Amino acid sequence: MGDFGFKETFSSITSDALLEALAVVILASVLIMLVQKLIPALAGKLGGKLRLYLLASVPLLRLLIIVLTIVTVVPILVEPSFENMVAIFGALGLALGFAFKDYANSLIAGIVTLYEMPYRPGDWIEVNGRYGEVRSIGTRAAEIVTLDDTVIVIPHSLLWNTLLANGNDGTDNLMCVAELHLDPNHNVARMQQLFRDVVFTCPLTKTYQPVVVTVSATDDAMRYRLKAYPLEPREQSRFISDLTARAVDVCAREGVRMVSKRVTDAA
Repeated sequence: MGDFGFKETFSSITSDALLEALAVVILASVLIMLVQKLIPALAGKLGGKLRLYLLASVPLLRLLIIVLTIVTVVPILVEPSFENMVAIFGALGLALGFAFKDYANSLIAGIVTLYEMPYRPGDWIEVNGRYGEVRSIGTRAAEIVTLDDTVIVIPHSLLWNTLLANGNDGTDNLMCVAELHLDPNHNVARMQQLFRDVVFTCPLTKTYQPVVVTVSATDDAMRYRLKAYPLEPREQSRFISDLTARAVDVCAREGVRMVSKRVTDAA
């Protein structure tokens, strides 16, 4: 068996078998395309956890279709004997090991991602300083869309040695923080209460989740951080902007001067 049994393995392949296998592959490709188009479209019309669950099902369904396709096609092309399986998987192992080493690394990491689910479609993650919403998870890489509507492709292999921050971790709860630096000469307790009122009066606030206003002293300013949850994670930019604008209006009414963060950091 010096040729690894390739001749015997593929000797039973006929034109009819090739056409049948091609038909199965085409059908699987159509199913994958429908899954990738229809489920995100349906999820886009929904909100909350149901949207996240639907988006998370896309890579799992795609992987299931691929596995079923392989299981269906292999017996069509070759007789599923022990010798044939050894020859086929031996050839695949050599190809992946030498010709597609990096791709295989990302592919294995992608399978680990689907199992461990450190991020899912709909999650807001930060990897290597890039922050955005996971739009899709492929077998080799994931796509995220930043707040500036830029699509970034992240290979799954980065999981092996890169820190990953997940803002909502499969839920629709994403904490947002609006930060202000104020002149120290003011009533801190009153400003804290006014800032809490700002958060609760914002129409985008998820009021049944915790609302926290923290304050800390720096060399030249009092730093306030308004922490709350928007109704939808996708509204985070509007939410932070609205909180900031309302807080600035409060400062103007109270006569409290704002301090530039750049000056504070330089001090």
